[in-house]
Amino acid sequence: MIMVNRFCIAGHIVELKAPEESVVWDACSKYDPFKTISSVAPVCSLEFAPLSIIEKGEMVYEVREKGYPRMSFYRNGGGWIVEMAPEADSPIVAVMETSIDFVKARMEMIEHSRHALSFAIDNALMLLFAISTAALDTLEIHSSVTLCDGKGYAFLGKSGTGKSTHSRLWREFVPGSELLNDDNPIIRIIDGEVWIFGSPWSGKTPCYRNLGAPLGAVVRISQSPDNKIRRLPLVEAYASMFSSCSAFRAVPGTADGIHATLSKLVSLVPMYVLDCRPDSEAAILCHSTVCGQ
Repeated sequence: MIMVNRFCIAGHIVELKAPEESVVWDACSKYDPFKTISSVAPVCSLEFAPLSIIEKGEMVYEVREKGYPRMSFYRNGGGWIVEMAPEADSPIVAVMETSIDFVKARMEMIEHSRHALSFAIDNALMLLFAISTAALDTLEIHSSVTLCDGKGYAFLGKSGTGKSTHSRLWREFVPGSELLNDDNPIIRIIDGEVWIFGSPWSGKTPCYRNLGAPLGAVVRISQSPDNKIRRLPLVEAYASMFSSCSAFRAVPGTADGIHATLSKLVSLVPMYVLDCRPDSEAAILCHSTVCGQ
């Protein structure tokens, strides 16, 4: 019997299907806080089932960078084939077949370890979610987010620049601060107000919170021997946010959706760049600037 679970992520419904006895469900505990019985149509649906792929088709795009998962995208008739591997040069662990708009997908595991399952579920759902919500005033971003005084503050930057460290420094030196998500939060514009939400995707930090808050500011972190902060003008703010958005832009409408949402976002939320050391002074400077204190 096929079991169907639904999850509410940033107000959007995501559907996951697999046989009731499947080990897939053992790798889904991080999704428990997001479970819902909502009957609203899902933005995307993923089913674990055998595939019947004869040919993969033409490779259109591949993410293959050292230190990051590998994802290879092939056009196949009226849809896509996506191969996934945990690292750039590691073996493929899962293959996904999707509709042209990435709303519906089926996945078959090649490796069945718990680690491979968790990797495949997370990366498949993140991909489907980012693409299927791109035209819905929604952005999936790479960021560490801290809550403080009822608002969320998103810290951006390349891996290793100190996003998580800066979030931790806020929690240590700014009273009332707490972590919302440490890797892949979701931004939504709802009735003209920008909100940021937790998600089941939080990188190496187990922080899976089904919460949302108004977005107070976005801060790009840059390592520096000195602590200084400046607000970004609109064009720089757009570029800063664009580089942190997740999506496969070859899908029709995805790039346009991201552009439309980013254009609204940068006009509604202040954005900064913080050149900083990993110390308390940086956290206090950032907090006092973005919170106006």
